Amino acid sequence: MPTKQDLSERDICTQFILPALKKAGWDIPTQVREEVSFTDGRIYVRGNKTTRGKRKRADFILYFKPNIPIAIIEAKNNKLSVNAGIQQGIEYSNILDIPVVFSSNGDGFYEHDKTLSNGTIERELSLDNFPSPDELWQRYKKYKGIETEQEEKIVSEDYYFDGTGRSPRYYQQIAINRSVEAIAKGQNRILLVMATGTGKTYTAFQIIYRLWKSGTKKRILFLADRNALIDQTKRGDFRHFKDKMTVIRKKQIDKSYEIYLALYQGLTNYDEDSDAYREFSPDFFDLIVIDEAHRGSAREDSAWREILEYFSNATHIGLTATPKETDEVSNIEYFGEPVYTYSLKEGIEDGFLAPYKVIRVGLDIDLEGWRPEKGKTDIDGHNVEDRTYNRKDYDKNLVIYERSETVAKKITQYLKKHNRFDKTIVFCIDIEHASRMRTALANENSDLMAENSKYVMQITGDNEEGKRELDNFTNPEETYPVIATTSKLMTTGIDAQTCKLIVLDSNINSMTEFKQIIGRGTRINEEYGKTYFTIMDFRNVTDLFADSDFDGEPVRVKEIGEDDDFDTPEEEEQDQETIIDEDGDAIEFDETPPDIIDGGIIEDVRMKYDKVFVNGVNVAILNERVQFLDENGKLITGSLKDYTKQKVKEEFASLDDFLNKWNGTDKKQTIINELAENGIVYENFKEEIGKEMDIFDMILHCAYDMPPLSRKERAENVKKRNYFTKYGEQAKAVLEILLNKYADEGIENIESLNILQVQPFNKIGSPLEIIKLFGGKQQYLNAVAELEQELYKAA
Repeated sequence: MPTKQDLSERDICTQFILPALKKAGWDIPTQVREEVSFTDGRIYVRGNKTTRGKRKRADFILYFKPNIPIAIIEAKNNKLSVNAGIQQGIEYSNILDIPVVFSSNGDGFYEHDKTLSNGTIERELSLDNFPSPDELWQRYKKYKGIETEQEEKIVSEDYYFDGTGRSPRYYQQIAINRSVEAIAKGQNRILLVMATGTGKTYTAFQIIYRLWKSGTKKRILFLADRNALIDQTKRGDFRHFKDKMTVIRKKQIDKSYEIYLALYQGLTNYDEDSDAYREFSPDFFDLIVIDEAHRGSAREDSAWREILEYFSNATHIGLTATPKETDEVSNIEYFGEPVYTYSLKEGIEDGFLAPYKVIRVGLDIDLEGWRPEKGKTDIDGHNVEDRTYNRKDYDKNLVIYERSETVAKKITQYLKKHNRFDKTIVFCIDIEHASRMRTALANENSDLMAENSKYVMQITGDNEEGKRELDNFTNPEETYPVIATTSKLMTTGIDAQTCKLIVLDSNINSMTEFKQIIGRGTRINEEYGKTYFTIMDFRNVTDLFADSDFDGEPVRVKEIGEDDDFDTPEEEEQDQETIIDEDGDAIEFDETPPDIIDGGIIEDVRMKYDKVFVNGVNVAILNERVQFLDENGKLITGSLKDYTKQKVKEEFASLDDFLNKWNGTDKKQTIINELAENGIVYENFKEEIGKEMDIFDMILHCAYDMPPLSRKERAENVKKRNYFTKYGEQAKAVLEILLNKYADEGIENIESLNILQVQPFNKIGSPLEIIKLFGGKQQYLNAVAELEQELYKAA
């Protein structure tokens, strides 16, 4: 008879843990979830291929109500102690914001209680004494500081369910619950910091819905600063408000609705006597949600701030991916510390956001500067001032046509090597630069422009044709436009799910703007093959990755010295000074004031931008460097060889350790997967070495300084040993094909039985017939293992 110790972990869950929960009064279908994967598994990039790492998975999560988790249980088999899962459970509870943790091996439960409700943090319980739902709900309320019946009513309000099975991700759930809990306890200024692409609008919808349904907030205003954001919100998550919702347009006010969406520019005329928001009484709104709060709401003299101060009795929730903290602007001073922060780094680690690689392109005139030769004139015949020009001048004060053409050539070269229909955003200095870059890219891609003139489009605040194509650019099902040139319009709030290439040809000194631009590429859409993206940097902007502010906790930027060569605060903040046109669209003030916008003749554009335009300058690429994210979310800045050596030696203390692991593992793919999870980018390193070797030789070479053999060299060595002679003719033919497949594709491919389904194996027989040539499946696998041993013998 099998004993309890013979049972699997799953058997322990079914036969002991679930019955104990039922006995304690838990409703299994509605309050208990088993094997809950709460991350998607980090995406690892290998060349142009990607693979996912392991998901974080809890054995049991217990809920008071759906999306209000109050306890977690980690199960272990009975050979382990009752508290064997407690540390793993505590780690998960810290991530998931859960107060009580249990570990069980089927003999009983071991409890870790952060609320100290029983006078101790840890204790052991019998199977019959598991706490009831009400008992753990009381502990949750203590953990969250929920004291009154009214607070409890608000925080226990149901989420919205649309019948599709969609539910919030764990970090959205935490953000929603913490916001509702803070408001229930009387907090009136809330800041949520969530990386671009993590679903801030869906999070806002659930917060608003729960507060609205509970009657806590009856009239709500959702503020944004761009029409595209309002339209996305109305068509997307907020559509469930149906006829209770309206969009304020043309400053037309209708007070019969409960949910209002508005551009802040649509509520103010910068004139106290005619500001539209003053048609509402100061107490009209109970809740105001400010989307993209970094874009100016915290400035004391901003139009946003005027609106917020007018409705100062309402609760204000600020949503941002990038809290802005300078001496002039502070989100934290206005809203207070964030109630929750979910960073870009966390999103990538959890597999909810796309990782990226960086290509830095150094042009000679950028790295060395450009000084005009004596007598050099611009295209209008005027002398060019004699001084050395650099990156800060190009396309802002000085336009070198050849530089723009070189950038366009490099972008096109990259797309031709990868996929010419990968959605691409090119960030430029201003509207004139975006227009010129569109022309340069159109000329470089004249074949595809001839097929469809929307292959390259300028999408800027002044360009109506381009703005009309914004939805098509962001729609995964639409092929065109493919390349969008822009300056500020697409830096924020645009949901470009399939953008695979971001080109930086603009001088960006603001960490806030930098994070927003990077956020255009972080969304994942696996259905359309978008699992990572590439940043092509022509301005050394990605130096900001090394800044302590990048993805760190918000810190205030102190005043800089007078000798420091940075843009002035006015220049950095110009993008916040937005005005409204007659159609209710925001125009970027730092690009071109509305009375001089002209999308027409290039001559007029040049005059209006006060730039010097020159041509006849030789521009060349001096260097090009590819960088990758490591497992900690930072770029590898040294050589790939040094990085790989470091990571291998962390995994294997010596060459013997590595060889023992390699030779003792039945499937080499297992080791390849483990190395990938540690950030070792095999495909890219192979490209750097320039040799068709497999991962075995890569490790020997970079970590232990041994000369690598190519796969073909290893295959030839096996053939020289006459290793095949002990097999029959057909079995020998199978092994020779496997050897050739190894030489062409690598060790991981020959280990799978699926390889027997492809050519030229079908000329020998079906997979079953081939396996029978060796006497059965196990004998075939033994032959493959022996072939691998021959491959890795010393040459």
